[in-house]
Amino acid sequence: MNDASSIAMLDRASVLHPATHLKDYASGKIDPTIISAGDGIRIQDMQGRSLIDGFAGLYCVNIGYGRTEVAEAIARQAYKLAYYHTFAAHTSEPLAILSDRLVRMAPGKPRRVFYGLSGSDANETQAKLVWYYNNLRGQPKKKKIISRQRGFHGSSVIAGSMTGMSYYHDNMDLPVSQVLHTGAPHHYWGSEPGETEEVFSRRRADELEQLILREGPETIGAFIGEPVLGTGGIIPPPANYWRDIQSVLKRYDVLLIADEVVCGFGRTGADFGSTMYGMEPDLVTVAKGLTAGYAPLSGVIIGERVHAIMEEAAERVGPFSHGYTYTGHPISAAAANAVLDIVEKEKLAERARTVGAYFQMRLKEKFAQLEIVGEVRGVGLLGAVEFVADRNTKRRFDPQLKVGPRISKAARDRGLIARAMPHGDILGFAPPLIVSESDIDEIVEIAYQATRQVMDELAK
Repeated sequence: MNDASSIAMLDRASVLHPATHLKDYASGKIDPTIISAGDGIRIQDMQGRSLIDGFAGLYCVNIGYGRTEVAEAIARQAYKLAYYHTFAAHTSEPLAILSDRLVRMAPGKPRRVFYGLSGSDANETQAKLVWYYNNLRGQPKKKKIISRQRGFHGSSVIAGSMTGMSYYHDNMDLPVSQVLHTGAPHHYWGSEPGETEEVFSRRRADELEQLILREGPETIGAFIGEPVLGTGGIIPPPANYWRDIQSVLKRYDVLLIADEVVCGFGRTGADFGSTMYGMEPDLVTVAKGLTAGYAPLSGVIIGERVHAIMEEAAERVGPFSHGYTYTGHPISAAAANAVLDIVEKEKLAERARTVGAYFQMRLKEKFAQLEIVGEVRGVGLLGAVEFVADRNTKRRFDPQLKVGPRISKAARDRGLIARAMPHGDILGFAPPLIVSESDIDEIVEIAYQATRQVMDELAK
């Protein structure tokens, strides 16, 4: 039983899919897309149809599909040692090597790495570290974590609460009370008439400060943010944003957690988004590009400020009482080392910077003059086009028209996966970092033709 219809039947009867209308899928109104193979920037479904993956899976397959050197590294490790835990100071060769290279390359003042399997569980760990750190240093009230509207940090309990999107909260009893939200760093929608990016950034920092003062600085433990907002719409920070935010955090002794799950390992054109935007994080979250999706792995990179307190308190409180069965899994660590070898050897961060500049230029050339385009934005190999009904007044389309999803579908029908993003009608792009300029031309042209098709439909 390995034909497409049989696999679809099994899946429909047994799998609970994320971000899927459960009744429509169960009743057959939605068909599964069964992905069977991948090579370079393309994937293939079970019917043999090839698609350009303009979103690198979920921002993660940075080295492209079908890299045999990673598959071979996974196989070698599986034959040698498939699993052992990391509790009570147990380790493995690939884990020690990976941790050393992450400590050497990460932003801030990194000292140690703790591992999980996803960005969500890593951000759960971040929250526990914030609470642990403040308990150890005699600040038991300093526990609240501030996130941002439209930020995405995962979908588990605390990480889902950090996520600033209501549909991750609705009917799930989220967010929890320890998590607060401040304004999104999106100048296009958040600015007042005539307000420059610099003035807007200062206002967002002032709003953060007022939130801290209202809650009481003695209650605020950390601020978490993506260097570039990802799932919230692919939004690079406005000018001076991170400088002004960090000034407030330092004033009130608030830790900075940089969520580098999307931005890390070259996506923005720098090794880390924090480096690009002058961030000095105390804690860093990594996942996705760490293994390029070839194996599940996430990391919490702990800076000197936090680690020093933890180490100093060990004589008093005993062993660090947190961990998962698969923390530091040797197969995932071997995959990560092979992926980072490729990222370094092929200079993929530099490639994302140079090819990314071409990508940003081509997006603007093709889309900026279309009457339904409100904003074209991005950095490196992250890009987004936002559609509006009236670009002069910034009037949004009626949500019932589903303009973004229709353009995404029209692109897919032409052989391109580009993501319909939430919070409006947005088409998002995050292709593998191995993409070429000719690939960029094809991606942009397909997206443009899909947009023209939907424009014609709207006109009728």
